[in-house]
Amino acid sequence: MLITIAAVVFSLMLIEARRAWRNERAQLARGGIEPPDDVYNTMRVVYPAAFLAMIAETQVGGAPPRGVAFAGIALFGAAKALKWWAILTLGPFWTFRVIVIPGASLVAKGPYRYVRHPNYAAVIGELAAVALMTGARFTGPIVTLVFGLIILRRVAVEEKALSGILAPIHTPAAQPRNR
Repeated sequence: MLITIAAVVFSLMLIEARRAWRNERAQLARGGIEPPDDVYNTMRVVYPAAFLAMIAETQVGGAPPRGVAFAGIALFGAAKALKWWAILTLGPFWTFRVIVIPGASLVAKGPYRYVRHPNYAAVIGELAAVALMTGARFTGPIVTLVFGLIILRRVAVEEKALSGILAPIHTPAAQPRNR
């Protein structure tokens, strides 16, 4: 089962990386601006390493109970559905990097009607799901917490980059929140 989990997690990650890379090139060609204080370089190492660490723990600690593994599979499916809803809603604006095109409107449809950063919620869901699927009782909570802290920094960078550069939008979920 571990080989299947690794194959699914990393093949989907590669599909997402390819899409992000194409969109990043297009955004930069359209005059997109990338903030200098982004944590992308940290994220691109920690994100796949987190999944590897959880998979490696299973080699030592053993597989989880069947019900826990199935709960992880269900959560992974829900997290991926939310992530792809966000990806498809943003279309060519979805990237791994924070790239903002001056004057573009903030997207306020799809999951963005309800949640300011649905992609990041989905990423936390993916990490928690793989922790359940692999039975990573030790590394799962640690890597999820660490990546959650990185996401908090990323959200701050993203909010700063978006403020004042995009055309204003007037929906409750689209408004920046005090954090």
